[in-house]
Amino acid sequence: MKTAFVNARLMDPATDFDGTGTLLVNGNIIEAMGKDVDTTSADATIDCGGRVLCPGFIDMRAHAVDPQSALAGGITTIILQPNQTSVIDNDATVERIRHRSVDSQVVSVYPMGAATQGMRGEQIAEIGQMQASGAIAFTDCTQAVADAKVMRRLLEYASHFNALVVQFPQNAELSADAIAHEGETATRLGLPGIPAMAEAIQIDRDTRLAELTGARLHFALVSSRIGVEAVRTAKARGAKVSCSTAAHYLHLNDNALEGYRTFAKVSPPFRSEDDRVALIEGLADGTIDTLVSDHMPKSQDVKRLPFAQAAFGVVGFETMLALALAPVHRGQLDLMTLLKALTTTPATLLGLPTGNLSPGSFADFVIFDPNKPWRISEEKLLSAAKNTPFDTLPVQGQVWKTIADGVAVFEQG
Repeated sequence: MKTAFVNARLMDPATDFDGTGTLLVNGNIIEAMGKDVDTTSADATIDCGGRVLCPGFIDMRAHAVDPQSALAGGITTIILQPNQTSVIDNDATVERIRHRSVDSQVVSVYPMGAATQGMRGEQIAEIGQMQASGAIAFTDCTQAVADAKVMRRLLEYASHFNALVVQFPQNAELSADAIAHEGETATRLGLPGIPAMAEAIQIDRDTRLAELTGARLHFALVSSRIGVEAVRTAKARGAKVSCSTAAHYLHLNDNALEGYRTFAKVSPPFRSEDDRVALIEGLADGTIDTLVSDHMPKSQDVKRLPFAQAAFGVVGFETMLALALAPVHRGQLDLMTLLKALTTTPATLLGLPTGNLSPGSFADFVIFDPNKPWRISEEKLLSAAKNTPFDTLPVQGQVWKTIADGVAVFEQG
């Protein structure tokens, strides 16, 4: 069956195409895209009403699959972190996750394998075997590989397979037992703080190791100005480094912790207003390569506790687009630059065959209205848990339809 999506604002970050036109889908493959597409052979026509049509979002950092929540957020590819009930540190676990994804035919799931066995930071995991089974990158997720010698061996080993190593940019010694950004808010609330320098120190050490070994290295969740500057400096030296930040860091600073709000407890922590602005600037100038949700569903049983005992994490699939569009509406960030960080760039880093609208590509795309006003409501979230610090927040920008493998798998309303 052929379907023509007409009257769409087509935005393909892979080619920088931005114009009103038509996307013609034949089964699960994009047949044609552009301003003058012949639709006479189409079996069905969908009028997009001028909404943006772009590749489906690729979320490089999620801690749970939550498929309906992901599709509601326009996410067609989820990169699952290895910190599951059974740690993803062997080829059998990787194969099981990939088979489930293929069988589901709803949202594509690719696992990151653990960088070290059991994510304990002591012995390198079997990167070659996991990569052959479908793991697309390797990380110890919410903790850095602290031992420099282990990190060097890991990068050397990964470079033989051209595998991407993902490091959590936070020095373990400087952040031990701390739960908030080291600043005025943490001091006033009596919370042990993590200095932003802990991020820069980790980035500086590991970029030097990446240069030493020639390996590809990605930093997950850069959260501070000094961290952005460290990545920018490393790139200028020619290091093979890249980095991400999460949408919630573009919107909140450490003032969100006032009243000991545990739903704003994240790792790394929300930092100062200056740091928040620097993240937007880093995303705008390309220093920050990709934007992620860091989707981490947690029940109220583990979030509504005294701040020190409460779990880290927020849900992010359904709020990622709207939060990321806020700096676009303020003129701080170009829409095409944002879409590259959500589609083409993660596809390139991870070697995925998606993230573009080119004829012959799989029909994974999202249609959204960047100006649609709505209010985030935790009760209406489709996520398995509702731990969001953005409940009742008015936002602009909402997904209208999500198409995965040529099938409309989500429609708003």
